[in-house]
Amino acid sequence: MTPAPGVRALFNPASIAMVGATDKSGWSVNTLANLDRHGFDGPVYLVNPRTETVHGRRAYRSLSDLPGPVDLAYVMVPTAVVLDVLEEGARLGIRNYVVLTAGFGETGPEGRELEGELADCCRANGLTVLGPNGNGFINAATSVTPYGLPIPPPLLSGSVGVVLQSGALASSVLAFSQARGIGLSLLTSMGNEAVVSVTDVIDHLVDDPATKVIALFLESVRRPGEFARAARRALEAGKPIVALKIGRSGLASRTAQAHTGALVGDDAVIDAAFGRLGVVRVRSLEDLIITAGLLASSGPLPGPRLGVVTPSGGASEIIADRAQDEGLELPPFAEETVARLTEIMPEFGSAANPLDVTGYVVVDRTLLGRALRIVAEDPGIDVVMLLSDLPRIEPPDPEPVFRLYETSTRLIGESPRPVVIVANVLTDVGAFARTLQERTGYPHVVGGIEHGMSAIGAAVRWSRARAQVSPRPVPVAPVVTGEGTAVTGTGTWAEHLAAAFLADHGVPVVPSELVPDEAAAVAAADGFGYPVVLKAAAEGLGHKSDVGGVRLGLTSAEDVRRAYREIRAAAGGIGALVQPQRHGGVELLVGIVRDPNWGLVLAVGLGGVWVEVLKDSALRLLPVGAAEVREALGELRGAGLLQGARGTEPADLDAVAETVARVCALADGLGDDLESLEINPLLVRGSRIEALDALITWRT
Repeated sequence: MTPAPGVRALFNPASIAMVGATDKSGWSVNTLANLDRHGFDGPVYLVNPRTETVHGRRAYRSLSDLPGPVDLAYVMVPTAVVLDVLEEGARLGIRNYVVLTAGFGETGPEGRELEGELADCCRANGLTVLGPNGNGFINAATSVTPYGLPIPPPLLSGSVGVVLQSGALASSVLAFSQARGIGLSLLTSMGNEAVVSVTDVIDHLVDDPATKVIALFLESVRRPGEFARAARRALEAGKPIVALKIGRSGLASRTAQAHTGALVGDDAVIDAAFGRLGVVRVRSLEDLIITAGLLASSGPLPGPRLGVVTPSGGASEIIADRAQDEGLELPPFAEETVARLTEIMPEFGSAANPLDVTGYVVVDRTLLGRALRIVAEDPGIDVVMLLSDLPRIEPPDPEPVFRLYETSTRLIGESPRPVVIVANVLTDVGAFARTLQERTGYPHVVGGIEHGMSAIGAAVRWSRARAQVSPRPVPVAPVVTGEGTAVTGTGTWAEHLAAAFLADHGVPVVPSELVPDEAAAVAAADGFGYPVVLKAAAEGLGHKSDVGGVRLGLTSAEDVRRAYREIRAAAGGIGALVQPQRHGGVELLVGIVRDPNWGLVLAVGLGGVWVEVLKDSALRLLPVGAAEVREALGELRGAGLLQGARGTEPADLDAVAETVARVCALADGLGDDLESLEINPLLVRGSRIEALDALITWRT
């Protein structure tokens, strides 16, 4: 799907009418000043029914009185009059609007009703509306700036498109990006998204040749299905999406029945969804813009192996610490690289990675560049990080500085590896630095080690996601019964039903027998061999241990009889489930729950009694294959247990991943009525894998 033509036209008008223009409004003053100051070359009509002159220019009484066609109406009238303006404009053939006016859905029930009427009017008349309750937009690529807050000059155009669900932060984001020398293609404040949504703008930016990277500030993902589709388009087109999604503190369990509910909350699911879609998630406004700026300048980065060239030993230590945080590697240089570096380094230097070329760069101003060339040719390096600040003050004779940076620019351009330049700290890019970059072509400099390392790590992760773009998920065939009908259920299936269902569909399950009385329980225990486990069997019973419905380590017939009586007294039900007791191995939780926005989510982690204590889990959105499961297992803090910690038997991770993937495929085929499917624990001992307990909950 591509964006509607109206969205492209909205952001590229050749003529604008400011409806409600008045000398009394700062919004009106700022908007006209922005259009004048930043080079909009089309007619701007001012509309005010109460005066003939506004801002020293002629004003017209209404849209109907304008002498020429209007591509965009910028609406600043009182709330009660907005619909009248839209209806008049629709009759005149005006299709695109920015509604600055507030007082709609953000104010409560009456405002939501009024916003609904606005949306109905737009649908009926084919209108494209940004807002209401927004600041407007800045199309820096084409010098179209209908935006209600001041835009200080110069306005740097570039290739980062910014979409914000916040009007108050828009100007701060603009100021920060400009201060860091990061040019924008488009910045838009979405307002209430009554008509044009975030996903509409993402679609537009995916197809916009002026945009290379999309930066999002999100308060919510209002239409997850649409967002996922647009994000996939961006990933397939090679345009990174960097997102700051706020609201991380609002966690909510998705199901009361399954232990999985303690692990799966709103924010964790957003992380999983963004990971699936290749959306880079950041934690601050600074990282949002800095990461987008890096990706716009560098494009994909080929891998995590970083070769660092810096004139500071202290900075080297900071970089080493932050590399570990970001999952980046600092491999030792090859022997040939070390030999070549040793030839050019001062005697008190060391040819290690990170490479501190020392303060000798003050004496030999060519040293940094020569070291960069050598490190860039190391076969074990994917990306070179050059720590270098832009000059802040213009010297009396700038020509030597220009020549030095021209040489550096040439070296960077000839490098066989991508070179990312990072400043020591986060400071503004001053006027002389901008002039230097414009004259010499010196590349973008990322702001500060802290944010720079975050940005490099994010760029590497996005590049990996981009390289692994997979075909769109194929619809999963429904799971059917022997009679060929789709499997359905209600309420909570007790363990004996859930386990039998899993076993029938190829999931390894511990042997068990449902018994109606003490004698049958003893017979089953004798058949399995001691020790055994007894569990309550009751329809709708989720956490059996919470009601005293589980007895472990039963080693005799008398133990079994006593346990059976205790379980029936505590939990009631239809009898008990007898199983042989297993020992050793690692217990995992495999839980699948339905998120109301994103669908089925897998949580895999350490299981048994440790689920809610350790909360060590990794999440993935379904569908998932064995390779994704294996990757998720590697993310666990307890991954070492599966690899054979302290002499224990290592797990067959391929077999575990295949089993979990089979469970996911089964859950995916159970249709929209499935609420959760949980195995806790899934016991792993080498290549032997068994589900020891299971629970299936349906939405109806």
